[in-house]
Amino acid sequence: MTKQFITKIPVIAWALKNRFVRFGSVGFSGTLINLGILYLGQEYLFKAVESDDMRLNLALSLAIFCATISNFTLNRMWTWADRKQELDKHFLFQLGQYFVACWLAIALQFLITKLLAAHVFYLVANFAAIALASIVNFLVNDYWTFGARKNGPVNDVN
Repeated sequence: MTKQFITKIPVIAWALKNRFVRFGSVGFSGTLINLGILYLGQEYLFKAVESDDMRLNLALSLAIFCATISNFTLNRMWTWADRKQELDKHFLFQLGQYFVACWLAIALQFLITKLLAAHVFYLVANFAAIALASIVNFLVNDYWTFGARKNGPVNDVN
């Protein structure tokens, strides 16, 4: 199948044009990165850390950091690519904004994971926390990090 044929399928065409679906796709890839790094950190990278609580803190911090860098890059290149010209922001400035905007979602994910991990398997806890925090992450980034300047229109694809 060619790319042109696939993009003519109505459901696929809609998904590719819908910003929240693209954000969700990026988020899903970030979730896989997050869970993978969390597992590697918990089971291998920080295995020498004796405290279960400290090992989870270290693994979770690394997992969130790696997923955040990946998500920023993909969101900038794909989810909000249509806004890149209107924003006129330097890459590092926008990356800084993204980190600040994601702080609340990251803190929320961390807190929910820690609370739920006391009752369910840590990967399940983390997955649930990612789902809740992603809503906050989208809204803040859509309006602030990747939002348009007040004096210029944005070509929104929603």
